[in-house]
Amino acid sequence: MWPFRGTPRGGPDLSPETLRRVDFLFPPGHREWVKTLLYEECGNNLPFLEKADMYVLERFRFATLKCSKGDLILFRRAITLAKEDWRDLLMASGFHDVDAHRSWEPRPVDGPSET
Repeated sequence: MWPFRGTPRGGPDLSPETLRRVDFLFPPGHREWVKTLLYEECGNNLPFLEKADMYVLERFRFATLKCSKGDLILFRRAITLAKEDWRDLLMASGFHDVDAHRSWEPRPVDGPSET
């Protein structure tokens, strides 16, 4: 259950808005895996983000989720891109502006696809 209670490997915990977006994008059977990967592989372990809190990390985690479009393969690719160079991930997601991620609202997993 979240917040994560294991040994920190990525961290910090996912923000409430990040959790909400995961729930919108992914079916129940995939959500825990997605949350774990966001925590472990898209957190303070990203270059130059060692001291970022959950709210600063929203930009990068939202970018990962947006690029995934709710697809696990695309999600894994977005995580890999974040680890290679998160600037490319931000460009791919359209979050080049520091606050652009705040207005992104994904479509529910059972709703019409995002444009």
